[in-house]
Amino acid sequence: MENTKKNLFVSLSFEKTSLPPFEDVLILGRDCPLGMNGVGQCLDLLVPDGYDRFEVDDDHVTAIIVNKSILNRISTRQLIEILQKRVFPYVGRKEIIKVDFAIKIAYDTFSVDQE
Repeated sequence: MENTKKNLFVSLSFEKTSLPPFEDVLILGRDCPLGMNGVGQCLDLLVPDGYDRFEVDDDHVTAIIVNKSILNRISTRQLIEILQKRVFPYVGRKEIIKVDFAIKIAYDTFSVDQE
């Protein structure tokens, strides 16, 4: 009988984080262990009045939690439509998904009146 050696291979990465551990959007799967109110209350303790919560009508997603600063630049309806099309299809029913949602504002060339 041949003597075999067992190897364990590990892939590891880490980075500095802050609380809360996300900045932009949190998506809650329909069957995630923490509900919208539980997660929302935790966030309210960490960042009072920093996030809005929205229930969502979707097969896999029950709610989203959004940094209020994002809603200063885009409507809730537009945000939910983007997430429904681009992110919701990949959310597992028991998952909580962190979404980095950056908005860049750009203008086409325009003229300015000289004084």
